[in-house]
Amino acid sequence: MRNLILIAAPGAGKGTLSNDLLKKYDYVHISTGDLLREQVAKGDELGKEIAKVQESGGLVSNEIVYKALENKLSDKACDNGYILDGFPRNLEQALEYENILKKSGRDLGVVIVLDIPKEELIERITGRYICESCGEIHNIYNDELKPKKEGICNKCGGKLMQRKDDNRESFEARYETYLKNTLPLIDYYKKKNVLHVIDSSKGHVYTLEQAEKIIK
Repeated sequence: MRNLILIAAPGAGKGTLSNDLLKKYDYVHISTGDLLREQVAKGDELGKEIAKVQESGGLVSNEIVYKALENKLSDKACDNGYILDGFPRNLEQALEYENILKKSGRDLGVVIVLDIPKEELIERITGRYICESCGEIHNIYNDELKPKKEGICNKCGGKLMQRKDDNRESFEARYETYLKNTLPLIDYYKKKNVLHVIDSSKGHVYTLEQAEKIIK
């Protein structure tokens, strides 16, 4: 399988696509958060350095993330392909990632952008409710995902809750950050002829079908 970078605005379905691909294929899922947690669990010098920064409430530097990613890509489990989720976030990280690939002898693979109108993203974010018990996602603006009983999970009957940042104001801030950092990244990968765009507004089944055509 081809290595895969996923780029998407908040609420565009990046997490759903990642989960769908992981269920069907022998991919390794790599997100920045998981990457750092794995490194801390190893208890080596880099892991201790990360733990120290996190315990002090600071932000882990790009350089530390790069080292952790380089360590991860040395794992043979990545030989069957991996999904990079949430990285790179900007052009600087993209350039450093290519340096890491050269060291590890791995291929860039393909980049998939999930495209969706902003107004639909707003509905996905502000209408999203998550079950506290099973994690099932519902949406009050989507007939397929709408809870049959207000505040109650359709799957297990658990209580539904909404994340504090699932509001219009938080979305606008996150969306502006996404545009600022990501548009140069998209142009960069487009010039390298590895960029593919999927209209994720057509639903997760369509999105998965298109992604499978690309990675195969």
